[in-house]
Amino acid sequence: MTQEVLDKENKEIARQYKQLLKISYRMLSEEDKKQIRLAFDIAVDAHKKQRRKSGEAYIFHPIAVAKIVASEIGLDATSIAAALLHDVVEDTSYTLDDIERLFGKTVCKIVDGLTKISALENHDRDVSLQAENFRKMLLTLNEDVRVIIIKIADRYHNMLTMDSMTPDKQIKIASETLYIYAPLAHRIGLYHIKTQLEDLSLKYTEPEVYTDILGKIKESKEEQDKYIEVFNKVIQDALNKEGLDYEIKGRPKSIFSIHRKMLKQNISFEEVYDKFAVRIIYKCSPENEKFLAWKIYSIVTDYFRPNPTRLRDWISSPKSTGYEALHITVMGPKGRWVEVQIRSERMNEIAEKGFAAHYKYKNKDEEEDHNLELWLNKLQEALENSETNAVDFVEQFKLNLYAKEIFVFTPQGDLVSLPKTATALDFAFSIHTEIGLKTRGARVNGRLVPLSTELKSGDQVEIITSENAKPNANWLDYTNTARAKSKIKSSLKDEKKKIAEEGKQILARKLKSLKITLDEKTINQLVVFFKVKTSLDLFYRIGSGIIENQQLRNFVASRNNTFIRFFKNRMRKSPSAEEIHKEEITVKYDQLVFGKEEQKLDYILANCCNPIPGDDVFGFITVSEGIKVHKNTCPNALQLQSNYTYRIIQAKWIDSSQQDFKAELIITGIDNLGLVNSVTKVISNNMNIDIKKISFDSNDGVFTGKIVVIVKNKTILNEVISKIKKINGIDKVTRV
Repeated sequence: MTQEVLDKENKEIARQYKQLLKISYRMLSEEDKKQIRLAFDIAVDAHKKQRRKSGEAYIFHPIAVAKIVASEIGLDATSIAAALLHDVVEDTSYTLDDIERLFGKTVCKIVDGLTKISALENHDRDVSLQAENFRKMLLTLNEDVRVIIIKIADRYHNMLTMDSMTPDKQIKIASETLYIYAPLAHRIGLYHIKTQLEDLSLKYTEPEVYTDILGKIKESKEEQDKYIEVFNKVIQDALNKEGLDYEIKGRPKSIFSIHRKMLKQNISFEEVYDKFAVRIIYKCSPENEKFLAWKIYSIVTDYFRPNPTRLRDWISSPKSTGYEALHITVMGPKGRWVEVQIRSERMNEIAEKGFAAHYKYKNKDEEEDHNLELWLNKLQEALENSETNAVDFVEQFKLNLYAKEIFVFTPQGDLVSLPKTATALDFAFSIHTEIGLKTRGARVNGRLVPLSTELKSGDQVEIITSENAKPNANWLDYTNTARAKSKIKSSLKDEKKKIAEEGKQILARKLKSLKITLDEKTINQLVVFFKVKTSLDLFYRIGSGIIENQQLRNFVASRNNTFIRFFKNRMRKSPSAEEIHKEEITVKYDQLVFGKEEQKLDYILANCCNPIPGDDVFGFITVSEGIKVHKNTCPNALQLQSNYTYRIIQAKWIDSSQQDFKAELIITGIDNLGLVNSVTKVISNNMNIDIKKISFDSNDGVFTGKIVVIVKNKTILNEVISKIKKINGIDKVTRV
C-alpha cells in the first residue's frame, strides 16, 4: 500500500472522528471529549495492523459502531468510549487491566461484557450463536444494559457491511440476526435499528424476494409521494389554522413487514394497502402533551373517516417498551387506507432511540430509569429460571416480544399489561408466582370463568387461591405466556422428582422380593424394557403406579430367558410399515443432491412444509432420522439455520421425472354455476396432474375449495395455479 493511500486513509479516519463528536445526541463536556479522544487513540493504535475482509482499515468498524451508539441510540460518553474499544481486548495485545487503568471500572465492565459475547459467538467458527449462548449473552444485562445495546449496534454495522463475505456466512449471520438481534432491538425499543436489521436479513436469506419488493417500491415511489403530498396538504392547512408547531413525515413500510404481510394474508404486493404511514410530530409543553395529541386526532378525523377498529392509544397506556403514540387508520383520497401516527417530540425520541435514550446514568430524575429497571428485573427473572430448556427459552422470549398487548385491572383497580391471548391463569402468574401456583379459580368482571378464558382489554380479574391447589399438566394448555409456562413446568418437574424418589424405593423393595438387586445394570435393562428415556421416567412411572407388579414380573421373566429376550429385541427393532415406505422412497426415488460435491444421500421430506421438486430447499441433519429436507421458506427454517448452522447441508433438485409429489391448494372465489366444473376441467386437462381429493364449501355466495393433487414438479403446479386464477369468479389460489 502506497504512502499516498495511507495518508488518504488517515485523513478519512480523522474526518470520521470529528463527525462522531459532531453527531452525538448528548451534550459532551470537555471531560467527555477527553475520554472519547483517549479511546479513539487506543483503538487506532490497537487495530493499526488489522483490515476487514473488504480491505478497509479495521478502525472504521469501531468508529461506525460508536457513531450508531452516539446518534441513533443516543447513549453517553462512557458508551461511545466502550464502543470504540469493543474489539480491543479480544483482537489485540491490550488487556482488561489496561482498559480499567486508563478508563475506570465502568468502561472496563462494558468492554469485558462485549468481549465475553464475542467469545461465545466465536467459540467455533462453523457454529452459529446457540440458544444457550444467547441466554448467557442476555445475562450480561445484569452487569450493564449498555453491553447489549452496543452489541446490537455492532451487529447492525456488520449487517451493513456483509457484501464481502461468502454466501454461507451471510445466511448464517442474517438468520441469527432475524432470530435473536432483531427481536432484542424491538424489546429494548430500538425500532429503527430493528427494522433495518430485518430488511438487511431478508436481503441475504431471501435475496430474490428482497430485490423484487424493493424494485416494486421504487416503481411506485413517485406515485406514492404525490399521494402523500395531497393527503398531507389537507392536514397541514387544518393544523396551521390552529397555530400548532409540528412537522409531517411520510414513512414507507419496511420491505420485511410488507413481505410478512404478503405471506400472512396470502396476498400480492399490490394488495398490501398500507404500504406507508404519515407521522405527525408536534412540539409542546409537558402539561399539554396528551391534550394536543387528541386535538390533532380530532382534526385528522374531521377530514378523513377513521377505521374504528384500528385506533391504537399508546399514550394512555404506553407499550411495555416505553413506546407512546396515537395510531389511527383513515380513509384517504381514492379510497385508500392511510395510517397516521401522532407523537410529541419526546414520544418520537423514545420511538427513535428507545428506552436507552432516557437511561440517564447520572441524571437526578430517576422516573424514566425506574421503568427500564422494571423491565430489566422482569427479564432477569426469566433468564435465571434454569429449568427452561435453552431453545424453548429463546422461543418463549421471542413469543413475548412480538405479542400485542392488552390492559386488564386487578380487583383494587391497578392496571396490568399482558400479551394478547393471555388467559386468567397467565394473569395469576403475572401478579406473583405463588399466586399462580396456588390458583383454584378466577372471576372476570365478577363472573366465575374457566382458567383458560382469554382476557380482553378492560377486564377486571380476581384470582381465587387455595393452599391445597397445585399445577397439573393440563395447565400448560391454559397458558399463553412464557412466564406462566416456565413456572408450571418447573413446578411439575419438582413434583415429578418427589414421586420418582418414592418410586425408586418402591422398585428396590419389589425387585428384592423377586431376588434381583437394583443396580446400574438392572436400571439400564428396565429403561430399555419399558421403553422410557431416562431412569427418572422409570422411577416416576413406578411411583405413580403406571408400571404395575405384573409388568415387573414380565421383565424378570424376559431377563431370565435368553430366547424371549432375543425375540423381544427383534420385535422391538423391526421397522414399521411407514419406515419401510420411507426407505423405499429414499432409495428408489433419489431426486436431491447434497453439499458442494452434489452427493446422492438418503433423505426424508419434512412434514412441516412438504417440499416438492423445484422448491428452494436445504437439508437438516437430524439426530435420529437422518437428513430431513425443508423448504427455504419453511416456518422452522429460521430457527434451524440460526441455532444449528453446522447441521445444515446444501441441497438442490437434479431430476424430477421419477417421483410424484403431493400438493394442497386452497381456492376462494364468488360462487357461480359451473365454477367447480371449470376448476376440475383445468386440472384434469393437464396430463401430469392427478386429483386425489377435492371439496368445496359455499357460504352466502362465497366458496372455499380444497384440492389435493399429485404433481411431478413445481413448474407444472404453477402452470395449473395460473390457469385456475384466470377462471371467472376465482379470487385467490394459494398453496398450503
